[in-house]
Amino acid sequence: MNAHPSGSFVLALHGHMPWVLHHGRWPHGEHWLFEAAAGVYLPMIEVLDELASSGIQDAFSLGLTPILLEQLRHPTFRDGMAGYLAERSRRAREDERDPELAHRARYWRERFATLIAKWSAIDGDIPGAFAEHARAGRLELLSSFATHGYAPLLKHDRCIRAQLEIGLTTSERHLGFRPTGIWLPECAFRPEGPWTQPVLGGPTRLRMGVDRILEAHGVTHFFISSAMADGARSEGRFNDHGGFDKVGWDEADRYRNDGWRDVMEPHWVSTHGGASKVAAFARHPDVSEQVWSADAGYPGDPRYLEFHKKHRGDGLRYWRVTDRKLDLGEKQPYQPEVIAEATYSNAQHFAAVVRRRLESWRGQTGRDGCVTATFDAELFGHWWYEGPSFLREAILALHHDPQIRVQSAAGRLASHPPREVVWLPEGSWGDGNDHRVWLNEQTRWTWEAVHRAEDRFFSLYWKVHQKPNRKRAADLLKLAARELLLLQASDWQFVVHTGQAVDYGYRRFSNHLSMFDTVCSMVEDVLRGRRSYTAAQRACRALALASDDCFNDLDLGHFGFDGD
Repeated sequence: MNAHPSGSFVLALHGHMPWVLHHGRWPHGEHWLFEAAAGVYLPMIEVLDELASSGIQDAFSLGLTPILLEQLRHPTFRDGMAGYLAERSRRAREDERDPELAHRARYWRERFATLIAKWSAIDGDIPGAFAEHARAGRLELLSSFATHGYAPLLKHDRCIRAQLEIGLTTSERHLGFRPTGIWLPECAFRPEGPWTQPVLGGPTRLRMGVDRILEAHGVTHFFISSAMADGARSEGRFNDHGGFDKVGWDEADRYRNDGWRDVMEPHWVSTHGGASKVAAFARHPDVSEQVWSADAGYPGDPRYLEFHKKHRGDGLRYWRVTDRKLDLGEKQPYQPEVIAEATYSNAQHFAAVVRRRLESWRGQTGRDGCVTATFDAELFGHWWYEGPSFLREAILALHHDPQIRVQSAAGRLASHPPREVVWLPEGSWGDGNDHRVWLNEQTRWTWEAVHRAEDRFFSLYWKVHQKPNRKRAADLLKLAARELLLLQASDWQFVVHTGQAVDYGYRRFSNHLSMFDTVCSMVEDVLRGRRSYTAAQRACRALALASDDCFNDLDLGHFGFDGD
């Protein structure tokens, strides 16, 4: 680490995939997971191996959602992944027979041979490989909600707490340690205060802020959009003795150079008016745009691989971007030999952008700044094939720049803990920085169903809890709890809104809702003596375990937290 840099650079990547095992293959289903593993996670492990050989520590923060970890460790995935890599390699060999594709097909054959070797070297254990790097201090691993539930729109705080605690427990089981950092699904946040149910109606009631829930479960930091940082309000400041001093809401306007609303520094977050020890890192829009922007970002470089054009349907990609405005039929052949220069030059430019932001902040305020860049992990390797190579080159360039301190979010908090405490507004990192992507006319009915399901679950939870001999009914209720978690995933509304997989999103939501209702009805029958436990258990297992074999150690106690 450099001795006197201008500030820190924090990169946070969000790795996530909804539960797709046993729910379709291609184009929607397990194929998504295999593509992500081959394009993103195995190359990311390669990057970490290379950074380790360069002696670089604490390079970035990587989120692996609990539902993703459950899949990456599942026998169905591990068997299918080996077959997927073999099938991709076979396609490359077949394409080598085509004189026009031979050179590029040879590249893919060699690339898949390398990936197969890496898969074998880690014994097919992607979470274990990342955990080993994390234990060695090379990166920070983040957790998330169990199934990526969208916190501001869930009806009961108990569901938010359950999503969080089951997520943290699952991460600990797979990684061997409990992460302290988290990626809030969709960066969606809700402050403490009055809450009116957005669907179905109902009385306004006081809800606990997401910040207090995170802090109560030992979470120390999360990530937000720049728009939420813009709406921050000054609440207080920790003094030199560690005490908390309350300040007025106008403090942020009076002392702008203290960074109250600026993305250049993380802040403690308190929406209840008191002290806090959970911090938010705000995404720097200008720096992130260098990578994220479809128009001006690096992935649009003409030399990079064209994502949308494949050989023979689901085959390999052999063409380059060329020009984003060209039809796919006009795309030119991909040239792997020029990519190293492209990623190097883009990485050098990126490091210069970060340096300028940090130097400007230091010159303006005299303070140690922190540029935070946040992205979906799938950008690096899936949507942008060369993304992992760029990531390696960028981290090397940043690390060797004397003005930049490369750190994970946890590393930044440890070396430069914030002093300012802010209130944050409600929002997300979606379009409009609100909930419109997930709650709209297309998806309103899904939230009505989710809220009714939450009510039904907790009604049964208390009935089962009051039974003196409740173990059998509780075992059945665990299956309902799992389906409720899967029902709450934000992914179903997202793929419907974006049009990526409308039918798949509706079908998956409806299937989980049907399974949830069926299991709940069986629990009610067992409680009332209308069905034997053995018959109900057999039916439930046939329904749920065959396709949704996740969170098998689920503890119903996680749904029994005090609150709402």
